[in-house]
Amino acid sequence: MGGLAGWAVRLFGVLLMLSSLGYAAIRAPDRTLESLVPRWAPPPSEFIELGDQVVHLRDEGQQTDPTPLVLLHGTSSSLHTWEGWAEELKKTRRVISFDLPGFGLTGPAVSGDYRDEAYQAFVLAMLDRLKLQHVVLAGNSLGGQIAWQLAALHPERVSALILVDAGGQAVEAQSVPDGFKLAQMPLVRHIAQYVLPRSFIERSVKNVYGDPSKVDGALVDRYFEMTVREGNREALGRRMDQRTPGKFIALLPKIRQPTLILWGARDRLIPIAAARVFAQEIPGSRLVTFETLGHVPQEEDPQATLVPVKTFLESIKDKT
Repeated sequence: MGGLAGWAVRLFGVLLMLSSLGYAAIRAPDRTLESLVPRWAPPPSEFIELGDQVVHLRDEGQQTDPTPLVLLHGTSSSLHTWEGWAEELKKTRRVISFDLPGFGLTGPAVSGDYRDEAYQAFVLAMLDRLKLQHVVLAGNSLGGQIAWQLAALHPERVSALILVDAGGQAVEAQSVPDGFKLAQMPLVRHIAQYVLPRSFIERSVKNVYGDPSKVDGALVDRYFEMTVREGNREALGRRMDQRTPGKFIALLPKIRQPTLILWGARDRLIPIAAARVFAQEIPGSRLVTFETLGHVPQEEDPQATLVPVKTFLESIKDKT
């Protein structure tokens, strides 16, 4: 037996064994938003209402910036992934990041809708809520996927585009984090609502880093606690059920905004071949790769990845 089915059987056996050895040690009940706010949402974090959805938001830097940067995180991540970028970019720009529905402290979508179209609508609604007419849109993984879709579908709102190991293509991963595998299997993910060893999350995070030694305890804490935020585990499963890789791929040649593509050459979730497709299909785009980095290069090495970002932003200053 191989593939996901074989993996599921092995994981199920491991969870049963762990349960028999000590359920209390791996028990991982949902944690309330209120219990997580003190550690993960200090100022400048705030929470705003967007219809019935309460959204975790950070709006930093120069409020007079005519074309703010909006940063979109990836699956099972949160706005914290952009902290290194935001700390530097806010010195000269307005920088906005928020947790997408289903993830981080925003938590599950009230609608239960996790299709790409729902994320597109959510980001547009956030731009309207913040009164942002034109933005530089940057995104990693799922966030990059939604960013390029919006650039093609609503070019009047997106002045420039930064794609960081972006999703949206129907590509075969070289390696998938355990957490993503689990979320695709209803029976096993139901068990994970109650038992989830922290080491399981640690392996998943290390899987997407180019250099796993950079994954420290604080980083694992963040990913673990965002995972067990009330409703997020169920939301991840629903997102996996509703995703449609490659659905919007025909839109890529329609993108006319200045576009910077950043990619970690050690990305095994969305291999670098996908970066070359983006570079080929998006007219006038520029591709920069980082040989030692993985799927979240902006988080793994913010200083190195900011170098081409700053150059790009300076080059388009008079065009946005």
